[in-house]
Amino acid sequence: MKEDPPHILVVDDDARIRQLLERYLARQGWRASGAADAAAARRLIGAILFDLVVLDVMMPGEDGFSLARWLRETGGPPSLLLTARGESADRIKGLEAGADDYLAKPFEPRELALRIEAILRRAFRPPPPAPLTPAPEAPPELRFGALTYDRPRGELRRGEEPVHLTGAEESMLSVLAERPHEPLERGELLGALDAGDERAVDVLVARLRRKLEDDAANPRFLRTVRGVGYRLTPD
Repeated sequence: MKEDPPHILVVDDDARIRQLLERYLARQGWRASGAADAAAARRLIGAILFDLVVLDVMMPGEDGFSLARWLRETGGPPSLLLTARGESADRIKGLEAGADDYLAKPFEPRELALRIEAILRRAFRPPPPAPLTPAPEAPPELRFGALTYDRPRGELRRGEEPVHLTGAEESMLSVLAERPHEPLERGELLGALDAGDERAVDVLVARLRRKLEDDAANPRFLRTVRGVGYRLTPD
């Protein structure tokens, strides 16, 4: 089955720019949707699995810095900020807010496409294969560095503070946690989700990595098993 192309959300209050970017991204072979402000973007992200968000910084109401921070804190898709500001302080602010990259206007469309490609490669790049180990019986609690997952309760915590999981993320983590250290096929994981294709599994894994890993691009706990699927390897 052919995989769907990555789905990119463009968030910009300027309708002309937003539509131009949507058409350009579609010509590059990606799916593209648009939102006029952060509120509309939040609604779409809650309903659709996006692979990346391209967002303008200067928008009425909630700005792009705040939306990028929310995406990072909730384990949403990676983001790329677009802004007319080119000062280094603003670039740093954007990256500190959680954006994966930052591109100042005006820019060449081809540069935007290349930056998007680089973010997508980092987000979905598999790590080197790890040696397979026998799957032990799953304990009630699994540890991932400073995080603890309580299997009976379906709760992820950092110390005593809960880490928010969406329903789909919790379902995915629950299935993986039942058989730690054991490779699970994408189709098997898909069966536990209310999703239409295996691309949804990859997107949810990317979101979980943002919550479990110190470096989501080089995962330690949620590993890719080439040609099979994914394996959870807690401490």
